[in-house]
Amino acid sequence: MRVQRPKGTVDILPEQSGSWEQVEQTVRDFLKRANYREMRTPTFENYEVFARSSGETSDVVEKEMYDFEDKGGRHIALRPEGTAGVVRAYVEDKLYAPEKAKPFNVYYIQSTFRYERPQAGRQREFHQIGIESFGASNPLSDVESIMLGHDLLAELGVKNYELHLNTLGNAQVRHDYRDALVNYFTPLRDQLSDDSKRRLEKNPLRILDSKDDQDKRFLAAAPKIIDYLDEATKANFAQITQMLDRLGIDYVIDNDLVRGLDYYSGIIYEFMVEDKSLWESATTILGGGRYDNLVEEFDGPHTPAVGFGIGEERLMLVLEKQNPQLFEDQGIDFFITNIGEGTAGKAVEIARSLRRQGFSAQYDVEQKKLKAQFKKADRAQAKYVITLGAQELANGILNVKRLADGKTVDLNLENVDQMEKMMEQLKD
Repeated sequence: MRVQRPKGTVDILPEQSGSWEQVEQTVRDFLKRANYREMRTPTFENYEVFARSSGETSDVVEKEMYDFEDKGGRHIALRPEGTAGVVRAYVEDKLYAPEKAKPFNVYYIQSTFRYERPQAGRQREFHQIGIESFGASNPLSDVESIMLGHDLLAELGVKNYELHLNTLGNAQVRHDYRDALVNYFTPLRDQLSDDSKRRLEKNPLRILDSKDDQDKRFLAAAPKIIDYLDEATKANFAQITQMLDRLGIDYVIDNDLVRGLDYYSGIIYEFMVEDKSLWESATTILGGGRYDNLVEEFDGPHTPAVGFGIGEERLMLVLEKQNPQLFEDQGIDFFITNIGEGTAGKAVEIARSLRRQGFSAQYDVEQKKLKAQFKKADRAQAKYVITLGAQELANGILNVKRLADGKTVDLNLENVDQMEKMMEQLKD
């Protein structure tokens, strides 16, 4: 039997990985400018980490999590999302200590795992880009998170995205809203899906996120959380939206917006992209919000926090349509061709020197005939070809050809360590 990759996984091949690398480097550079630093957490955690954070009634825990018993009898789970592991590390490593700078800002780019039906932009192993900010409850920290999400998508070249906002209020608001949902859904219980029947007992808010047609028919008439907001929550929400107005960040207040994990509190948001060539309806490309109680759930001190996550596969699908230049092969700077006795060793030395200077360079390790080497240079999309023969070696000369227009120049071999300066001769 032929060995194949598991269902729901993909191979990111060399002709594709360059664009992934470029996206991830753009993300790193962008977030570092905002003083976010990278955090790397384990690919698997104790099951309780995700059950505690995501909520026992969430689809992630109930249906999608890869969990198993390891050889030591421990209940382990592959991470289905990034926040829980970061919060666990924040508490375990005492990153809340007074001497630590606040807010404590981190980002991550990592593989995540959910057992769900593979579809465009979502596999069972997928990649998540995320940020988390701990320690600030001021609405400016919510604005910062939203602004970073908005501006990062713009920097990556995403077009036609729309920000949707909602708020889950404070503990009292959520308590009152929960009671209203129970009162609404209880008479309908026998007509709900089995999942929603369970959620009605444990967390009726989860019903609002149901994708089951049995439940969808009742959602439009369900109570809206906006009708249960207190004055403090309304004022907080108004501060956030006023600052977004000031920044010129457009938004839609979406009373039906519910994030898929139980730990959210306060502001929640999603950036959605509508592209009929990819999806039938507008699809979330970035989602996040505030989660002020999650650090306490992990036995840490009360710590306000806010963050967002991006599904990288879905992001790449959008960018392939909207920013195709990102997917063009950039090629290499130099390909060194050589022929004749004694030239192979010099070709290796030249390649090494060019790489040390920051150029990308390749030579023919197979030492094919010169015509075949030039074909390799074309396939590598080299910008310049250096030709080194026995005569050039004897004369201390490098012949450099620019493939875009065929312009050539002879350069002194002794100056190969100053290639950038030497290349001035090839400039128009």
